[in-house]
Amino acid sequence: MTTSPYDLVIFDCDGVLIDSEPLASRTLAEILTEAGQPFTATEVLIAFTGKSESQIRDMLRAHGLVELDPLFDAWQARLFTAFAQELRCMAGIEALLDQLPQRLCVASNSTRLRLERSLGRTPLWDRFAPHVYSGAEMPRPKPAPDLVDHCLARMQSAAARAVMIDDSATGIRAARAAGVRAIGFVAPGDPRPDRARLLRAAGAHDIAHGCAALAPLLLCAQAPDAPLEEGPQTCPE
Repeated sequence: MTTSPYDLVIFDCDGVLIDSEPLASRTLAEILTEAGQPFTATEVLIAFTGKSESQIRDMLRAHGLVELDPLFDAWQARLFTAFAQELRCMAGIEALLDQLPQRLCVASNSTRLRLERSLGRTPLWDRFAPHVYSGAEMPRPKPAPDLVDHCLARMQSAAARAVMIDDSATGIRAARAAGVRAIGFVAPGDPRPDRARLLRAAGAHDIAHGCAALAPLLLCAQAPDAPLEEGPQTCPE
């Protein structure tokens, strides 16, 4: 039996624990199109995945949108309705969590309210609470290391004994900046081209296509006192 040298697994939320990215992208694309800035759901997914609300606001200002408060209020209302009606856990995530002996926490750029209305609607909330942390409550959201550093402090874990899973370049950069091993996650059916390559370019040490591919990376990971080498890790025989 192989024992993982990691004692903390940090999960991003949207697009890793819950299959929320299609819902968020679709509803934001609808709101932006209605506001006179046509976007497709895929364009929103590519442009805004992993960004905090403040970062998305800055990007929309660059597109010439000024009245953002009503736009975000409308998006939140439509998104929360979609969460209530359509949100699902990521395929395979509960089976994965059942296998993990490590302590777990969530590091998301979503606001606390959005986390409660999304992850909080699923059985996963009780597996992580109270260790669900929001980048909106940090001085700087991901890609800065503040949120990951906060997780390490609250969970009383050294960076070398932690690993983080994120589906965005933003999150991968945050993990690397905090000295934590980073796993890039690609959800089944993700429509974005070259996702694995982009996550690797952001600094991901490993890439997992779906939850089943995470188990060997989390249970048979590289020893914490070894250098953070690039490339996939395998279980010893």
